[in-house]
Amino acid sequence: MSRTISSTVHPIQRCMAASNPAAWSDGLVARVDGATVTVALLSGATVRLRVIGPAVDITSGEPVAYHPVAELLSAATVVTTARAE
Repeated sequence: MSRTISSTVHPIQRCMAASNPAAWSDGLVARVDGATVTVALLSGATVRLRVIGPAVDITSGEPVAYHPVAELLSAATVVTTARAE
């Protein structure tokens, strides 16, 4: 499956994510409210993210990965910028 990298993702974000792959946290989307996505991480924590870019394909129940250092959210079809609120 091919992922689209949003135009909001800067090259430095991609570099940070690639240099620290262990920082990715898996989770499930608990709620989508416009540009705000609430993710229940598998660690037990919950994080509210402000998605900067296409969130149209992100739905509740979808598995995602969040990289807090690079501020990236990876869903099935898109990698986009997501900042913790």
